[in-house]
Amino acid sequence: MKILTSEQIRKIDAETIAREGIPSLELMKRAATAFYHFFTKRYTNKNSAVVIFAGVGNNGGDALVVARLLHKSGYPVKAYMVEFSNRYTEDCAHNTRRMKAENISYKKIISKKDIPDLASFDVVIDGIFGTGLSREVSGVAADVITRINESGKQVVSIDVPSGLFPDRKTEFAVKATATVTFQIPKLALYLPENACFTGNVEIVSIGLDEEAITEVETPIFLTEEKEIRGMLKPLSQFAHKGILGHALIIGGSLGKCGSVSLASKAALKMGCGLVTAYLPKCGVTAIQSNFPEAMALEDKGTEHITSIEYDLKPDAIGIGMGMGLHEETEQAMYHFLRKNNTPLVVDADGLNILARHGEWLSLLPAGTILTPHPKELMRLIGEWRDDYDKIDKTRLFAQKYGVIVVIKGAYSLIIDEEEMYVNNSGTPALATAGSGDVLTGMITSLLAQGYKPVEAARVGVFLHGLTADLTGDYIHPRSFVASDIIENIGNAYRNLEKKR
Repeated sequence: MKILTSEQIRKIDAETIAREGIPSLELMKRAATAFYHFFTKRYTNKNSAVVIFAGVGNNGGDALVVARLLHKSGYPVKAYMVEFSNRYTEDCAHNTRRMKAENISYKKIISKKDIPDLASFDVVIDGIFGTGLSREVSGVAADVITRINESGKQVVSIDVPSGLFPDRKTEFAVKATATVTFQIPKLALYLPENACFTGNVEIVSIGLDEEAITEVETPIFLTEEKEIRGMLKPLSQFAHKGILGHALIIGGSLGKCGSVSLASKAALKMGCGLVTAYLPKCGVTAIQSNFPEAMALEDKGTEHITSIEYDLKPDAIGIGMGMGLHEETEQAMYHFLRKNNTPLVVDADGLNILARHGEWLSLLPAGTILTPHPKELMRLIGEWRDDYDKIDKTRLFAQKYGVIVVIKGAYSLIIDEEEMYVNNSGTPALATAGSGDVLTGMITSLLAQGYKPVEAARVGVFLHGLTADLTGDYIHPRSFVASDIIENIGNAYRNLEKKR
């Protein structure tokens, strides 16, 4: 699913109106109706007192149509026009007249004293500003947003939280409980810095012209389940372990060999035919006892890796988890990188070693997948001003070294030389020790099975998140551990495949 800019979305709106021969008011009605259906499914109690704040632009027009629809359905609704300007858009002005014609009262907020006390309301609907906002919120609109944020009420924003900038850092905006955005996702809704504003993001269709959407080009996409389903390779009736790929997992040090076990288990559960774990001597007995399905190779070092030598030909390699930063380990990785041409995933201490020796990045095979969390990313690319700067710097990094970077977190970002994918699966349950090790094993397994690097990253990240989505009803997010991801990889696959 394409993620587009505000200008691109405005053009698609205009194309929809022109190609379908409908008035702009009809498109506004579609948007408001889609929001209404979401709202009434979420808030089924028609005794819930609803307050709606509408601006003087088209987002405000959407809000007024919502007010009329809820009023007709029997919800106790009170609407307020936040008149931060006396210049109403034509469609918003039309809907204020419709409010009067249908005898639905609304009040204007011109100054701070006009803002209502929200204590008696159950839900706030925010329709003050849309995606066209270009300057910081001030004056009476800022006063209203402050009152909303201080109310402690459930807040549902129409399209975007009012005050949220679509293409630069936001300092002040409505703090929504949920954001119902119209058909085309906006990047700002998925960035970590905006999490306090967006709440849960829901996308609803409003019947925009599909051909017009197809014609618009973008390098940014939101991953959809159907895309991942389409990427999955079929499992042949005559498959055997020798043709399903061999993954080599390299890492571990004294006290941290569990990370290699987690990655190795995840790799095998993900579907490759063979997994070999390469670790220091201290970890071999443990992994053989804990995970008998894996083969194990021991390094010459007893407590950490001192050389990386093996006599096998894996189809993909995952390296870095639990390795530590010993000088011998760093040199072992350097010599490994100099001779390795096998598809590669680098995580954890492997990333930290690369950050300490930036000149070694040029040794990575093209299409290498790096899986940093934010701190590890910062060590690689330097500090950033905001999420947009972070993305720009990561893109330049990916282009310079020909790699794919998975920035782990809520809505993980997968960035290659040309495109960026925003992952849309997962819950806070994944914020647990070992979760990243499991992800490395999953992606390495997919590489070993013959997936292209960007596909391996996208499928691995999506299924990793899906395990948390599927277990949400019976494993509390606070109690979810990395092993739960591994145990539910099969369920994630089944969930995708049953929808074919």
